[in-house]
Amino acid sequence: MKIDWDRRTCARRGHVTYVPDEPGLRVRLRAETSLGEAWRCLRCGDFALGEPHGSGPADEAPLVPRGKVLRDLFILRFLAVERAVRGVFIVLVAAAVWKFSNSQDSVRRLFDEYLDVFRPVFKHFHYDLDHSPVVGTIQKTFGYKHSTLVLVAVLLLAYALIELIEAGGLWYAKRWAEYLTVVATAAFLPLEIYELTEHISWLKIATLVLNILAVLYIALTKRLFGLRGGRKAFDEERQSASLLEVEESAGLEPSHA
Repeated sequence: MKIDWDRRTCARRGHVTYVPDEPGLRVRLRAETSLGEAWRCLRCGDFALGEPHGSGPADEAPLVPRGKVLRDLFILRFLAVERAVRGVFIVLVAAAVWKFSNSQDSVRRLFDEYLDVFRPVFKHFHYDLDHSPVVGTIQKTFGYKHSTLVLVAVLLLAYALIELIEAGGLWYAKRWAEYLTVVATAAFLPLEIYELTEHISWLKIATLVLNILAVLYIALTKRLFGLRGGRKAFDEERQSASLLEVEESAGLEPSHA
C-alpha cells in the first residue's frame, strides 16, 4: 500500500494554509462549509477549517515540503541521524583515549594481569594470545607517549564536532551544511578506501558506499559547486516553487512550466 507522506505529515504537524492576494487564486483556495470558512492546505491539498496561517503575494507563499521536496528532506534527516550517531560514538572513543592517556601505566598493569589469567584458557583452545594481532595492537598502544594520545583524543573530538555540526545543519536542510557534508565526507573517502586495502569488512564497505552516495546525491540534487546550474538555478527553483505550490493547490496550470 502506497503511503501518502503529505497527509501523514499534516496529521503529525498540522495543515499549512495561505491566502494569496491574487483574487483568481484566492477564490479557488477557499471554501465555505456549514462549519465555517475552510482553506486548502498547501501540503496535502485538503481543506482545513479556520483562519489561514498567512497571506500575501502568491510568489511569497511558504515553500512547504511535499512530494520530491519532502523526500529530499527525509534523506537529509536520515544522513543527519547517521552523522549524529557517529559523532556521539567518536566522542566516547575520544573520552576513552583521554582517560587512557592519564592512566596508561595502571591500564597496562591491569591488562598484563588479565592476560596472565586468560593465557592458559586460550591455550587450552589452541589459541596463542602472545602472537595475537589484537593483543599485539593493544600492547603497541602502551608504548605511545602521553602527548601523542592527547593529540589523538583532540583530533577525534574535532572530527566528532564536525559530524555533529553536519547533523544539525542537515536536519534543518541548511545549504552550508550540505557544502560541509560534501567536502568533509569526500575528504575522508581516500582514507576509507585505504582501510579497505588493509582489511575488508562489510561494515567498511557499507560505510564507503553510503558516503559516496551521500556526496553524489547532495551535490547533484542541491546543485552545489556549480552543478546543474549552480546556486542561481537553485535559487530560481526555490523562488518559483512557492507560486507553483499555490497554483497547483488552486487547480490551475502552473505558469512556470
